[in-house]
Amino acid sequence: MDLTPYVDNLRQELAVAANAGGDEARALAERLTAPLESAARLTLLNALSAAMGEVTRELAPGSVDVRLRGLDPEFVVTQPSVPEPFQEARAPLAGPAAPVPSPPPADADDGAMARINFRLPAHLKSRAESAATAEGLSVNAWLVRAVSLALDGKERPGPSARGTDSGGRGFTGWVR
Repeated sequence: MDLTPYVDNLRQELAVAANAGGDEARALAERLTAPLESAARLTLLNALSAAMGEVTRELAPGSVDVRLRGLDPEFVVTQPSVPEPFQEARAPLAGPAAPVPSPPPADADDGAMARINFRLPAHLKSRAESAATAEGLSVNAWLVRAVSLALDGKERPGPSARGTDSGGRGFTGWVR
């Protein structure tokens, strides 16, 4: 979503208001428009983030996240997973049963993501945040790795290429 038209509209409204105050007010408004642009963008991002929080509450278990790409926000909609329809088990009529495919290995990354709400005591949260920061990870990435280690007894492969810029640095977190 391009915020530039909204910021430009705010700049024009400030100029119109300044015209009513005379030459000094007009000169002051011209000097203030450049520094106010970043504040206006941040305020718009805060409003969008709050709006998407309300939308997410209505869509639960689906969600809408606001991600910042350069100067412009991007909306990411996560649909709730659709449960498979119930099928009654039937006895085979004759012959051997078809082989049941084995589940994928636990360390396979098929790209599918699931969202959970996780509550933990404040003292554990602060310790997890400290550990994640010390390793240069987001809390989410650190928790995914910790769960993987606990379940598999080994570390998952390194970070995926998703969410990185051309310099190879990853971007994670929430925008408010």
